[in-house]
Amino acid sequence: MIAAEDLVALVRNYNPKTNDALIVAAYEYGRDMHEGQTRKSGEPYFSHPATVAAILTEQQLDDATIVTALLHDTIEDTRSTYTEIESRFGSEIADLVDGVTKLTNLQLSSSETKQAENFRKLFMAMSKDLRVILVKLADRLHNMRTIKAMSADKQIQKARETMEIYAPLAGRMGMQWMREELEDLAFRVLNPEGRSSIIRRFITLQKETGDVIHRITSDMRHELEKAGIEAEVFGRAKKPYSIWRKMQEKKIGFSRLSDIYGFRVITRSEENCYAALGAIHQRWKSVPGRFKDYISQPKSNGYRSIHTTVSGRDGKRVEVQIRTRQMHEVAETGVAAHWSYRDGERAENPFAVDPAKWIASLTEQFDGEDDHDEFLEAVKLEMYSDKVFCFTPKGDVFKLPKGATPLDFAYAIHTRIGSACVGAKVDGLRVPLWTRLKNGQSVDIITAEGQTPQATWLEIATTGKAKTAIRRALREANKERFARLGRELARAAFENVGKKATDKVLEKAARTLRFPDAETLLARLGGAEVTASEVVEAVYPNLSIHETADVEARRAVVGLAHGQGFERAPCCQPLPGERIVGLAHRGRGVSVHAIDCAILADYEDQPARWLDLHWADGTHPPVYGVSLELTITNDAGVLGRICTLIGEQRANISDLRMVDRKPDYYRLLLDLELRDAEHLHQVMSVLEAESNVAAVERRRDPGLASAPAAAE
Repeated sequence: MIAAEDLVALVRNYNPKTNDALIVAAYEYGRDMHEGQTRKSGEPYFSHPATVAAILTEQQLDDATIVTALLHDTIEDTRSTYTEIESRFGSEIADLVDGVTKLTNLQLSSSETKQAENFRKLFMAMSKDLRVILVKLADRLHNMRTIKAMSADKQIQKARETMEIYAPLAGRMGMQWMREELEDLAFRVLNPEGRSSIIRRFITLQKETGDVIHRITSDMRHELEKAGIEAEVFGRAKKPYSIWRKMQEKKIGFSRLSDIYGFRVITRSEENCYAALGAIHQRWKSVPGRFKDYISQPKSNGYRSIHTTVSGRDGKRVEVQIRTRQMHEVAETGVAAHWSYRDGERAENPFAVDPAKWIASLTEQFDGEDDHDEFLEAVKLEMYSDKVFCFTPKGDVFKLPKGATPLDFAYAIHTRIGSACVGAKVDGLRVPLWTRLKNGQSVDIITAEGQTPQATWLEIATTGKAKTAIRRALREANKERFARLGRELARAAFENVGKKATDKVLEKAARTLRFPDAETLLARLGGAEVTASEVVEAVYPNLSIHETADVEARRAVVGLAHGQGFERAPCCQPLPGERIVGLAHRGRGVSVHAIDCAILADYEDQPARWLDLHWADGTHPPVYGVSLELTITNDAGVLGRICTLIGEQRANISDLRMVDRKPDYYRLLLDLELRDAEHLHQVMSVLEAESNVAAVERRRDPGLASAPAAAE
């Protein structure tokens, strides 16, 4: 464990005016609070906060951030309180420690809905003070470095969380070194064989080719000296995960991968960056399509550099990054460069971005999101995407994620432009709206009065901003129609459990599901964005149609041993009146299938597992779930009539999902609760007779069945 005086020395190296007494006091207070606590490895627990503080000194951060690192677990894991930390170390540090504590309590790898809500909280905490996330990233880095002390399940959970959330976030903030290390540490846990394979290939390659990095570095230095350019040159092999990801993306083996080496040229001035680029391109052939100028078009986190890929010795491709020393400092620490100190003063780096402006730009597009899934989608699209830079005809530049389309470009200019878009010209040529944009292209959006967003645009758009605006416009356009359908679905769902869908009940459901009012809830229900069962459970969490169905079905199946559990197979959804057979599964009871279920062919060689079952005689209650796929015309009132027809047959609609929406027709899945095969025949006959129903068929999906289990 690093000693207090050694930590102070690390800070003093870049900040001679540091408050020694403050850091020592925080060190001693944290050590006392964690006295007697140990980590999974058996080390004293305080070794962790001390190491996190040491990691942050590498980024030359201010005293408040270093002290926060020393105290970041005190509120959560010791008897310390916010009030005590505030009285000892001041409100700034107390707020930072409290912010880190709240981040620690977010379960970012939980279910989708909760994950989206926690992402909101993460961005809110970041917006208050970005140093909170800097401490959290350093905390995660040390935990990943020492992850072997955790249980296997915990290692996998933390590694996935790191790979999905913390590593991309570090990269988005411009801290590329931290992103690479976090990815590599997570890769070591999630795919140890893959990582070992890459490392073995590297060792073999080095034996065959010798020290390629040293030779290419020497060649570059020679060329730059010959051109009279003063610069430093560094080379390295890329990280195992970076190589693995490239192999997966390009679907090629290691032997066919070319640019596995990266080189960095650090010059004294911006002019020398371009001069160095010229010298390198004069000596080696540049690879087409692999040039990016982030000096003239910097990233939003302040990153500036020239990227080029050239064919080096023996035809091997190498990536070269060219930047100045100040650009390099920002490239190493990203947004954290704002707090960097040198000689006791806040470093005046002209390329460091204002963290408040950066986080504002990152969260701006999410402000209007009121849907959890859409918010999560938008955040992930923003965090995980590479950028392309495109121009308007007037020369204005817009940054978009890789794979963006002219439709995304239109919405990036303004929501009004996107909604009125009818076409686009790229570099003067008319192109389809689904065209993928490339770096440096000029995009001219064509608009028309009266144009409105189309449902098919959701398949074309890639940015969170565009998708959100399109969904919002579609919801508004269809709100009244979907609300009527939603009211019918809600009525049927509540009647199914013996309740009524009164205005009061619907208002309560809306509050529970976090919608502004009942009308919005009904519109979402009618638009298949919320299920009827979710609405019922929001008001009556203890009532379940499916529990009733299980009890009724249990009485109806004959041929099971006493106490033997079973379930209706979701792949074929057998009904009373249909011939059935049971399949015994070790530890899972019996699955009941229709005799013509396609899955049964997988068990033909295991006759000992087959059970002869049949349905009990008599009338059955409408509790057996069956899925129907309907294709209907897109006319006013059609969905409402279908719901009425089904209700007249005494069948219950438990769920409705839109599969496809086109201007002239809808395709949807209906989950119904029926009595038996005859009841199903009645419902399908009535629907087929409806002129606006183009097709209706029973949906059976073998993919929903469990994989064949081993024989008993």
